Amino acid sequence: MRLIIDCDPGNGIPGANVDDGLALALALAARPQISLELISIVAGNTSRDVGFAVASEMLKQSGYQVPVVAGAARALSEPPQPWRAYLDRTTDPTLTDLWRDLPAPPPHTPPAPTAAVAIGELICSHPGEITLAAIGPLTNIAHAMQLYPQLAQSLKELVIMGGVFNVEGYIKDTNFALDPEAARLVMNSGANITLAPLDATTQTMLTQADLERITRPDTPLCRYLRATTRPWIDYSRRTRRLPGCWIHDVLTIAWLLEPQLVRTEEYLVDVALEGGVTRGSSRRWRPGGLKLAVGMPAEQGKPVRIMQQVDNLRLLSLLENTLAR
Repeated sequence: MRLIIDCDPGNGIPGANVDDGLALALALAARPQISLELISIVAGNTSRDVGFAVASEMLKQSGYQVPVVAGAARALSEPPQPWRAYLDRTTDPTLTDLWRDLPAPPPHTPPAPTAAVAIGELICSHPGEITLAAIGPLTNIAHAMQLYPQLAQSLKELVIMGGVFNVEGYIKDTNFALDPEAARLVMNSGANITLAPLDATTQTMLTQADLERITRPDTPLCRYLRATTRPWIDYSRRTRRLPGCWIHDVLTIAWLLEPQLVRTEEYLVDVALEGGVTRGSSRRWRPGGLKLAVGMPAEQGKPVRIMQQVDNLRLLSLLENTLAR
């Protein structure tokens, strides 16, 4: 399987999620089943430049060689300042101490942002061959689709982590809400889309005991994951009152490797662009299933395969077995 991962990694950054890094690790370790041909970076969980530094350092420490390209530093329309102020806020010093023994990734100055072109060229030059995993805001993918109108139909598969439909406390998720215009454009593109919303990804769980077990092999990749994931699990336990941490983005790569660990159903999906509370939120309905559609625009795109139920034990087993190769 030929794969591109578009992401916003945060391994080693205080207060930043590490699920992108775990997803990258799963794809790297799954060779030859997966051939990871490009990593593109988008602003989201971390800023574009920090994400580029994290991905570059991860590859350096683990010994893998994959091209990394920089992409969008801000959303198509959404003002970046409120999001960056929220996502890059200074963490409580007592929680920052969780990362005290972990040096921050050294800064890497990214080259000119070329992600949209790199994504578009690779996919459109090999129609029907490339799978794209989008696990950050969809800005880079939207830019690529604007530049290459044939991209959606040229993709083999587009698997996305984003959206939320019925999770207590969540009206929207970060990936869709940070760039609603991009999310709507991509979701209505007509590509073959599989969506991993928070409804599915919050069924995942990684504890410290799980981490120790799955990173037991003494490899550079496992050592990197162990060191950078431990602080985040403790942070999640303290701030979210969970036994460990959700591993949202990992589900996209795991599904590509073992579709049976997730149950899916098909829905139509749209993303709201209006309203302070609802902007960036996602809605789903079954094709032909709406009882009242007065005032609704005509349907766009096509039904999306949405992940519904997750076998977390099987997911952790896949991680463990793949990293042990």
